[in-house]
Amino acid sequence: MAFEESIKNASIESYKGTRKGDTLKEVEEIQEYIKNAKIVVPNKNGIKVEVINKVLKKFNIAPAEYLHVNTNYADFSRTPAISKAKIAIDQSDADLVIARGRLGIPGSGSFLVFMDNKSRILTAASSPSHVIHNEPLEKTVYKETLEALKRIGFKENE
Repeated sequence: MAFEESIKNASIESYKGTRKGDTLKEVEEIQEYIKNAKIVVPNKNGIKVEVINKVLKKFNIAPAEYLHVNTNYADFSRTPAISKAKIAIDQSDADLVIARGRLGIPGSGSFLVFMDNKSRILTAASSPSHVIHNEPLEKTVYKETLEALKRIGFKENE
């Protein structure tokens, strides 16, 4: 698989001290993985899933499935959004999880993460605390999803 080979090669370069940064090929491998992935979004309600799917559609990415799971206990961890993603990895057969939650401690803002089924982060985006930006949940989830995809070179309606 090209995706796994790309990750392996980058690790070897890092080990040898020859790594000079990300390559276009590596970014393209991430894009292909996302385009071909079975995607789930863990959530206790479907609001985030609906918003995320609106953004995925703009990039011709298959919609995510709603993984109905109560992730409240992830808020007890130091990295709640990442913990939510790991819960979804353990609770589903998805290739890719898109999870959103608090970045860190209360007041730290939110974090939306795309994580593969081996718990590797493919891309992410963050927002300030709601008390700072005062935007509705739907708007911030939309912006974060859009930013995460654009961060790895996706262009709308490819």
